[in-house]
Amino acid sequence: MKYFGTDGFRGRANESLTAVHAFRVGRFLGHFFARGRRARIVVGKDTRRSSYAFEYALAAGAAASGADVFLLHVTTTPSVSYVVRTEGMDCGVMISASHNRFDDNGIKLFGGDGEKMSDETLLLLEEYLDGGTLPLASGADIGRTVDHVAGRNRYLAYLLSVPRTSFRGLRVGLDCANGSAWALAKAVFDALGAQVRCIGVSPDGTNINADCGSTRPDRLRELVRLHALDVGFAFDGDADRCICVDERGEVVDGDGILYVCAADMAERGELGSGGVVTTIVSNGGLARALERRGIVCARTQVGDRFVAEEMARRGALLGGEPSGHIIFRKYATTGDGVLTALKVAETVLGRKCPLSVLMRGLHLLPQKRADVPVRDGAAVLAREGVQAAIARAERTGVRMVVRASGTEPVVRILAEGDEAEGAVRLVEQALRTGAEEL
Repeated sequence: MKYFGTDGFRGRANESLTAVHAFRVGRFLGHFFARGRRARIVVGKDTRRSSYAFEYALAAGAAASGADVFLLHVTTTPSVSYVVRTEGMDCGVMISASHNRFDDNGIKLFGGDGEKMSDETLLLLEEYLDGGTLPLASGADIGRTVDHVAGRNRYLAYLLSVPRTSFRGLRVGLDCANGSAWALAKAVFDALGAQVRCIGVSPDGTNINADCGSTRPDRLRELVRLHALDVGFAFDGDADRCICVDERGEVVDGDGILYVCAADMAERGELGSGGVVTTIVSNGGLARALERRGIVCARTQVGDRFVAEEMARRGALLGGEPSGHIIFRKYATTGDGVLTALKVAETVLGRKCPLSVLMRGLHLLPQKRADVPVRDGAAVLAREGVQAAIARAERTGVRMVVRASGTEPVVRILAEGDEAEGAVRLVEQALRTGAEEL
């Protein structure tokens, strides 16, 4: 697609993604979902400065097409999905660039089922963005905006209903990335009785994900060690990801979370026959560890939408990515960082042992990653020299995954095996050469 990648329409705010784009997205959604009646659209945003302009532009466009727009204001991506699904809305929009810098932004779209919007609808939207025209509503048919904080509060109440036990006595650290979860996450853990210490809870519009959050967990590691906390959780800018830190200050990524939760769910008889769905960048050690426990592990493309689709196909109740996008299908249709934190905390309490002990059965294989900035990832990957370098690396026994990012202008390299570091250097140089030759 031209505009929409694996996680929405993302780009530098008011450069590659502008308020005009947001207005036209709103125009399309308001018209497309009307279907003989007034469309109802839910809109949420994260804390980055440009989110306000995009929120109001999109709402104006939707109302101009005759839709009513329900504003959740600063909220998490999974809360938008939840409100769409449980309140019978036509679609949902989240204004966020997830884990990116503050000067990026994005538009994520959900269908009425709370799932990522279908490719068929997105293709129609892209045609309109490239110069299509739509009629404007007039008179009493013009839409309006509605303050819908009540929807966000219902989502918070839903999160509180998920754990089967009090968190009283549990010492928890939270890194909210100065983003969407900055107030919500602490409110949930406080209400459940945990003793909570927080960082990343002072958003100013420009500090979202800045040296904090799920992609930068070092400050959370220090917090856990300094205050002898039982566990720590780091979210990204829109809180659809969660990365954990155990009681020793060691990072537990999405693969570790999947292992711990899958093992617990299997022992409780709650995992079902669909096994666990991971992606091609998940560590091979996860699949081996799950298989030793008799748990089937399936892999799919990178992207939580692909994980969700495969989970639905297999009837799986648990799936996710190393980045911390974890889907508990019994509770949500998309990755939910705060929900994931609640499930891990519940498992630690239920098993009456530290997170590090729950991780003992998982032995990860050596991995090395690198990102190479490129303007056209697909074109660079097609270069003969790049493909030759990948083949040469694989001949050393290393598993290679080299792909163009769906959210940033980079090619991502992952190498898994004993010779991973050398393999990454080889492919990285070939990519840089290929980019220069274009």
